[in-house]
Order: sequence, then structure tokens, then C-alpha cells
Amino acid sequence: MFERFSKDARAVVIGAQQEARDLKSPQIGPQHLLLALLSVKTEPVHGILTDAGIEEDTARATVATHGTALSDADAEALESIGIDLDAVRQSLEQNFGKGVLDPEQPSEKRGWFGRKSGHIGFTRDAKKAIELSLREALARKDDHIGAEHIFLGILRVAEGTTRQILEVRVGVDELRHRVHAALDDRAA
Repeated sequence: MFERFSKDARAVVIGAQQEARDLKSPQIGPQHLLLALLSVKTEPVHGILTDAGIEEDTARATVATHGTALSDADAEALESIGIDLDAVRQSLEQNFGKGVLDPEQPSEKRGWFGRKSGHIGFTRDAKKAIELSLREALARKDDHIGAEHIFLGILRVAEGTTRQILEVRVGVDELRHRVHAALDDRAA
């Protein structure tokens, strides 16, 4: 499947790995794919993200703030029983230092012959987003998978932090509509 990816789409997938590594995430999630889309700056995706008020620095800060130790669903579950995760984090950081709850840098895995691979695995949702990018390309009868198809895949799995980053001015459905409209304009 990777051979069908355009140069920009490959840059997004590779960039997602770097984003996850920089944020000390043990896995690559849809939010890391989105951060990579923001940094690759390919059109029409970059224009759509900019018009929707989605900024790279803000998005990165949102992912860093929400971390990966506990998901948004975990935070909501704790809140339902009266535990404010943000207050807990703030209190622990005051007592033990900033970043005390951040996950440690993922260890480098060893590949064949004991070589360091440096590979970080994808979450189920990130794998699904990439799989859906292929389906989006097939549905549109495009002969390649571009960054815009990855964006469409992300929009289909967007939940939690990823959805929070995306829904600044418009919803996920509107973003999806804008990507399809841009692709239709390009094809015409």
C-alpha cells in the first residue's frame, strides 16, 4: 500500500513518527498524523486547516498538554466520579516538578541483528486512519494516496484530542466537505 502514497503522504507518515517521538509518545496516534499534516504544509490541506483556524503550535501544545498517559475517555471517566485530572496533574507538578507525569521516551527497539530500529508503532485508530485514506482514494478513483486522503482518513476517526484540535471554527463534517470540494476542483 505504501507504494501508492505520494511524496507528501509519505512525508506525513514519517513526520507522524517524529511528532510522536518529540512528544515522548509510545505510539503514533491520529493526533500525530494531524500534527505532521500541519508541518508538511501541502495544498489543499494546509489551506483548509488554516482557513479553519487550526494552527500548528496550538495543536502541538494541545497534544502535549493532554499527553498520552491517560486518554480523554479516561479523564472523562475520572471526572464522572469527581476526580479532576487537570487539578491532579497541576498538584503533582507543583510538588514533584514539571513533566513528572509525562511518559518516558520510548526505548529504541532492536530489529534484526540487534540493530536499533527506532520504530514507533501505530495505535489502532492511526492504522484505521491510514487504511481509510486508501479507501477514500479508491472511492474517489484517484490513482494515488495523497496528504488529502490521509486528512480524510483522520477526519473519519477523529475523537478526543484529535477532534478538539480540528474543531476550532468548524466541525469535522464541514472539514470533510471542504477537502472533497478542493479535490473536486482539482479534478475538474
